[in-house]
Amino acid sequence: MQIKAALRWTVAVLCVGALVVAAGVDASRTGAGANARAKLTLIAPAAAGGGWDLVARESQQALRSDGIVNNVQVVNVPGAAGTIGLSQLSRLDGDPTTMMVTGTVMLGGIIRNDSPVDLSTMIPIARLAEDFEVITVQADSPFQTIDDFLQAWRADPAALPIGGGSAGGIDHMVAAQLALAAGVDPAEIRYAAYAGGGELTINLLSTAPGTPSVGISGYNDFRDLLIEGRLRPLMVVAPQRLEGLDAPTAEEAGYPEVDLVNWRGYVGPPGLDPGEQQELIDIVTEMVATEQWRSAIDRNRWDESFLTGDEFGAFLRTEQERIATILRDLGLA
Repeated sequence: MQIKAALRWTVAVLCVGALVVAAGVDASRTGAGANARAKLTLIAPAAAGGGWDLVARESQQALRSDGIVNNVQVVNVPGAAGTIGLSQLSRLDGDPTTMMVTGTVMLGGIIRNDSPVDLSTMIPIARLAEDFEVITVQADSPFQTIDDFLQAWRADPAALPIGGGSAGGIDHMVAAQLALAAGVDPAEIRYAAYAGGGELTINLLSTAPGTPSVGISGYNDFRDLLIEGRLRPLMVVAPQRLEGLDAPTAEEAGYPEVDLVNWRGYVGPPGLDPGEQQELIDIVTEMVATEQWRSAIDRNRWDESFLTGDEFGAFLRTEQERIATILRDLGLA
């Protein structure tokens, strides 16, 4: 395990160096004179098409449209449940012009990947909103309800692969919670992990042998295909039904113990002074008040849960402990 972890992180470091150059993040952007309102980089620690990428792109539009920041660029750094992006951020010590999207998936990834870097040294900026998981199948799937699927899953878990995001992330944890609720050993789950929502949906729609029969991800990863009718929802993991989506909540379906919610937020690199942290908090606070952001909240079916600074930092600490406990209880750590 230690050898594998070392190899993973050797590759990660090599990727980090190339990505830093590609993103144009260099020494000239740090130190005196750096101005987040002139130029701001948002790191989405996943491939294009997923939830973190969506948050970064929606933020970019809101910050640009209201002139809060003059130049906003989004940099995708995929891999290892966001921990490669986290490693990159940790190397930008003292850079007040960079923030990274984070969330539940990264907390699981830190544990699953034995990451040498965690969020404890990052600078908390803001929690933005919660995103909700949807369990979906192809439109012509024989599974008409979540119980149809669970009945077949109990009979032969290995025959029904489930697709989702990074191993140990929220999609994987929801699959494990659902397995326990349905009487399936989580160790028997055949889980297919993908780097982003786009890759997941391509495989979910495939008819190739061994591709997933069921997908679990955030609503927005599936939204267009759900609207088009190419995918069909079986259940949503949310406190109430999502508007426009004909699918029961986990509680309505009889599985209230399936309850993980995926929050999204921003952290800054280590080494920011209180004034630099506050400037980024102010920028994000102005962003969430814009009409563009309000529209994004509604369009993406997010539930706003705004929290900043030290309060967000305290949340991160307790949330990391909670996710660690869940992963251990589910046999995923």
